[in-house]
Amino acid sequence: MLTNVPLLIVPFIVYNIQIYFGGGVGTWDQEVMNLPMLSDARWSMSMGDLMITLGLFLLFFEIIKATRVGASSIIDHLLSTFVFIAFLVEFLLVKDAAHKVFFILMMIALLDVVAGFSISIRSATRDVNVGHGGY
Repeated sequence: MLTNVPLLIVPFIVYNIQIYFGGGVGTWDQEVMNLPMLSDARWSMSMGDLMITLGLFLLFFEIIKATRVGASSIIDHLLSTFVFIAFLVEFLLVKDAAHKVFFILMMIALLDVVAGFSISIRSATRDVNVGHGGY
């Protein structure tokens, strides 16, 4: 049952905790690290960049989970859809959610929903084609 929990709920929860308990939207622009490069440039990463990276990393595992077949995958897709709807409703209704980091996380959640359904439909079609051949 725990494998059905959408992983993209983690950035959603972390964003909301940071907004309501951590100081507001401005914290996403704070620099987390700054590294010198061989080209004499400096590469910096903000808290928002780190959150987006976490969302992309979790999206990878969500896409891997989408390749499973069975009744549990339907529940997983349904819960992922609910997470996207939660992102969308908060983006439209909450002032602090109207931020570029939250928008990109919402787009990652949308990509998770679309990719999950597409992969499931594609793998179900292959299952039908393989089983249809016969002897």
